[in-house]
Amino acid sequence: MISNREDRLLKTQALIIGGGVTGTGLARDLALRGVQCLLIEKKDINAGASGGNHGLLHSGARYVASDPEAAKECRQEGELLKRLAPHCIEDTGGLFVAVRGDDENYIADFPGLCERSGIPTRPVDLKEARILEPALAEELVAVYSVQDAAIDPFRLSLDNMAQAQQQGARLLRHTRIQAFEIRGPRIQSVKCQNSKTKEEISVEADMVINAAGAWAGLLAGLAGISIPVLYSKGSLLITHDRLAQRVINRLRPASNADILVPGGTVSILGTTSIRIENPDEAYPTVEEIDLMVEDAGAMIPALERTRYIRAYCGVRPLIGSAGDGDDRRVSRGFALMDHGSQGLENFITISGGKLTTYRLMAEKTADLVCQHLGVSRPCLTGTEPLPASRPARWTEPARGPKAWLKGHDPEDLLLCECEMVPRSAVDAIAASLHQQGERLDLQGVGLRSRVGKGPCQGAFCGPRLTAYLFDQGESDAGQSLQSLKDFIRSRWKGLKPILWGRQLQQAEVLEAVHCGLFGLELED
Repeated sequence: MISNREDRLLKTQALIIGGGVTGTGLARDLALRGVQCLLIEKKDINAGASGGNHGLLHSGARYVASDPEAAKECRQEGELLKRLAPHCIEDTGGLFVAVRGDDENYIADFPGLCERSGIPTRPVDLKEARILEPALAEELVAVYSVQDAAIDPFRLSLDNMAQAQQQGARLLRHTRIQAFEIRGPRIQSVKCQNSKTKEEISVEADMVINAAGAWAGLLAGLAGISIPVLYSKGSLLITHDRLAQRVINRLRPASNADILVPGGTVSILGTTSIRIENPDEAYPTVEEIDLMVEDAGAMIPALERTRYIRAYCGVRPLIGSAGDGDDRRVSRGFALMDHGSQGLENFITISGGKLTTYRLMAEKTADLVCQHLGVSRPCLTGTEPLPASRPARWTEPARGPKAWLKGHDPEDLLLCECEMVPRSAVDAIAASLHQQGERLDLQGVGLRSRVGKGPCQGAFCGPRLTAYLFDQGESDAGQSLQSLKDFIRSRWKGLKPILWGRQLQQAEVLEAVHCGLFGLELED
């Protein structure tokens, strides 16, 4: 069958592929320098590793032994973000704690290594440590304080993208790269397709930036470029309650289940490091969860008996050669690659790195892009505060209860009771997408708010919100049902590994509501 429909043609100076924190940070940086840019994301903001991490703003102390350069970068960027994006950060502070049996040499070397990297730390009396954090194990042998913090990666990316769009940048969600059209030493156009509407899109760009994270190697392969990327899966657990006020790190070489990060009213335990072959097939397993719970109990015994409400995972893009060694030994620094030496003079890849160093990664990438474009304007993201965007504020844990208790409109219906997300929040999120010519779906609401992230994991708010979006004309009957099924699948993937105790009971309620009441298991 021959179609006469022409591709939609878009032109831009810089095409950014990948809507994680690095891609959105790069869009903001370039837009502030006056560079016209378009960001394309195959799913939605933070669909990859930027949405599957601890939410830890590193002090750098984690890497003082294994990667001193990454440790220094984390320290410098962490201090910068605390000044420039405080609304995205809970400045909790952190503790590194050692228990009986941990490596004595590592414990002894730790303060000196921190000092060498310029990372502030101080010893904490063991009794004082347990007063500060009563959940800590009794058999502590050493404790040091550091300047770790918790950061909201979703708000960070959404705020970066919001300011970029205010400066003229464009965003295309749910758009997949199909092919690169290459002529001589340049990418002439990029062929894309919107996975929702099936619209074909062709983009002509002066520079093409590959910021696809774990998918950077696969994307580069479409252009005939080879990049050695290791796929390191890290699984994490979310507790029902917040178990500590500070970030708690195990004082030992990086291993499984050695970090507990506060996340509003919950705590996040992680992580593992498991080599996988395909970043699209990453999911937490029962074996990983059992391993983490057992191991972390030595640091915080309550982790062995607490209720977990969800497991999830992300894939770290580690740039390096494949081998049989420990992926934790691969550098956590970032790699910026100009592919001119490989025959494509307008193609750049940025990958690796940490959430904490995203701004630095974006700055260095923007410097290179501007060098190619002949743009001399300096980077502003290191001096200008990141503005808080109105729709993104609902990603903040416990934002709902605080806003609700301060006084609310009696007519403002609660759509998510666990996280207290009202109708007005969903309306604000929808309005922001409408300005971009897009409609809101259930997954989009979940990404931009706390909907579905509470103890019920979408059992009640999922159907309620689906009905509300249908009533608002955001979707028809078929789209609404499919959206609800996709939402349930995304939640269920994180529930299966933790089906014991109270969470098993909750899962049975979810199954009764969605399958017994709505008969969703009968639908294809």
